[in-house]
Amino acid sequence: MFDNLNWWEIGALLLLALLIFGDRLPAVITDGLRLVRNLRNMARNATGDLSRELGTDIQLEDLHPKAFIRKHLLSEEDEAAIRKPLQGVYDNLRSDVTGVHNELKDVANAADPRSNGTRSSTATGSPSAPAPRVSYDDAT
Repeated sequence: MFDNLNWWEIGALLLLALLIFGDRLPAVITDGLRLVRNLRNMARNATGDLSRELGTDIQLEDLHPKAFIRKHLLSEEDEAAIRKPLQGVYDNLRSDVTGVHNELKDVANAADPRSNGTRSSTATGSPSAPAPRVSYDDAT
């Protein structure tokens, strides 16, 4: 949940929550946790009721229309028959994209001046000096 936040940002958010809610912060946290618990129970009850009505075992992931149709309405043979025409197209497209990717890598490696410079400098044993940078003031 907090994969893109570092510890300083989490600390700043906690400090901001403390400043906004003050003494009511524990009550706000408790109310938020109770809300999440109630939502989970409602979802669990809804899937349980739906499972009883349909006579099959349904998980929350199965409630997506595509997953529901795939799991409960199509047999494995039907799904294989639907996928078969597209599988060849997918395989051809994947091989083409892989070929283009490899060709682009080869072109990038050939055009990279650093890779050419490092090959020649390692062969002679002396590092080459970096090229001087041209500034905008020098060009005008």
